[in-house]
Amino acid sequence: MSRYTWRTGVLEAVMIAAAVVFVFPLYILVSIALEPSGTTSSPVSFPTSPTLVNFADAWERADLGSAILYSLLITVGSVTLLVGLASLAAYPIARSTRLWSKGVFALFMLGLLLPFQLAMIPLYWTMRDLGLLGNPVALIIFYTGLQMPMSVFLYTGFLRSLDPGYEQAAQIDGCGPLRAFVSVVLPLMRPVTGTVIIINTIFVWNDFLTPLMYLSGTDRQTIPVALFGFVGQYVAQWPLVFAGLIIGVAPVLVVYFAMQKHVIQGFASGLKG
Repeated sequence: MSRYTWRTGVLEAVMIAAAVVFVFPLYILVSIALEPSGTTSSPVSFPTSPTLVNFADAWERADLGSAILYSLLITVGSVTLLVGLASLAAYPIARSTRLWSKGVFALFMLGLLLPFQLAMIPLYWTMRDLGLLGNPVALIIFYTGLQMPMSVFLYTGFLRSLDPGYEQAAQIDGCGPLRAFVSVVLPLMRPVTGTVIIINTIFVWNDFLTPLMYLSGTDRQTIPVALFGFVGQYVAQWPLVFAGLIIGVAPVLVVYFAMQKHVIQGFASGLKG
């Protein structure tokens, strides 16, 4: 049996301190969300009379039901397009040994370096000219293009570490390249697909600036924009904001916990290439 040494004690103390640092903001979030309206107690102290009224008020006053539906529509549409297009784009890049594949991959990687703020105004004008302002389709198009470089990077790295013998065997049996990709390669990419889904879901779900720009002036609001109505210049209804944040983050947590076993494996495989 291994002996308990002072090094082990120090390591445990460091891990406990790190856990406290991560858990403390969650404690503050729940504490303020349960605080009765009109009270001015310290956020560090748990409310003496916790209440769930803030959750009902946030749901009704911010119309979170509609906001969740629009957030789901935009997130599911964007992530579905990203998974389909990025995997199809990464497959020939990873499998081809010609010079063009390296050039195309370099172009995608260039998209990781350029900040989207450079094209923010031209993209807004383009969406306006297409008549898509106020339409969730504009956000789906925007997020698909914005997150494509990262998704292609992860898929390409994973495919380069994947044995090409699987699809070659399928092609010998008569499958075409597309059929071999859909039937053989795509199921093998489930770990990195889970990573792509989680990364993009969190980004799209939590984004505030883009929905504020493209959907402002309409009743089609996402959760971050809907909660922004509780924060004014002189008054901020923090209990309602924090209660709304808990409601808004719940669907993302469900997706994360359902797919968390794929995240580390997908990242490790994607970065290996």
